[in-house]
Amino acid sequence: MDIGLLSVSMNVYSTKRIAEEAEKLGHYIELIDHTKCSVKLGSGKPQIYLRDENITQEFHAVIPRIGAKVTRHGAAIVKQFEMNGVFSTARSLGITRARNKVRTLQIMARKGIPIPETLFSINPDNIEEQIKILGGTPVIIKLQEGTQGLGVILAETKKSAKSIIDTFYKMDTSILIQKYIEESNGEDIRIIVIGNKIVAAMKRISEVGEFRSNVHRGGATESIKPTAKEQFIALNAAKHLGLGVAGVDLIRSKKGPLLIEVNASPGLRGIEAATGINVAKEIILFVERNGRRRRK
Repeated sequence: MDIGLLSVSMNVYSTKRIAEEAEKLGHYIELIDHTKCSVKLGSGKPQIYLRDENITQEFHAVIPRIGAKVTRHGAAIVKQFEMNGVFSTARSLGITRARNKVRTLQIMARKGIPIPETLFSINPDNIEEQIKILGGTPVIIKLQEGTQGLGVILAETKKSAKSIIDTFYKMDTSILIQKYIEESNGEDIRIIVIGNKIVAAMKRISEVGEFRSNVHRGGATESIKPTAKEQFIALNAAKHLGLGVAGVDLIRSKKGPLLIEVNASPGLRGIEAATGINVAKEIILFVERNGRRRRK
């Protein structure tokens, strides 16, 4: 099978691992820098170009690894592959939905998936009322399109929360505000969903004095077996967003597990190290099961 790996560099750990496993299983895989791709529309069938090379008919499947800064363009390239009949491990719509935290949480709330109490607004005139609606401080303030724990701030007092929120509003930056779940104790759970099954899960534990548990923020990890409820949430979150491969993040609260985020291009370094599971291979096996069938 010929596979296009949409990523900006083969030096990225997850990209390199996926390419390694594809080659081990006997597939041809090529790095496609989606930032260097163009789509030609108009006369005849739409064409996809990598620089000046026409790659429209080159691949049976694509694996998107779209960076946050180029989400719209990357998703548009994925969409064109989809429209040309090429299987993708993540739908273009799912990529754009997952990148926007508010959109993800709106979909989850509509589908009955439990999430933390969340508020989003652009009104700078009633910040105190917004905090009150969530039950007061402390609150978590998040950029709507932040990644790897960046743009996530814990405001412990009303004064600090008002100052931070007001600053973001004045910068015309899209944010959301969430009730702080104290009992989560700086821990969260990352579950990797591929197709209709869970292939790996880990707990991420924050450093002392740090409430964010992301591996990129220095958090520790350990392999876990998710509860039945956590598995149900993860599988359905990926399904509702249209993601064949997803990293689903949960926290544990007194009311049970709550979904906080879904990642359309989950990193593999932390989860493979914590669990010993070859997640990259599972991604290629998923492509094998679906790519050829869709191409026919």
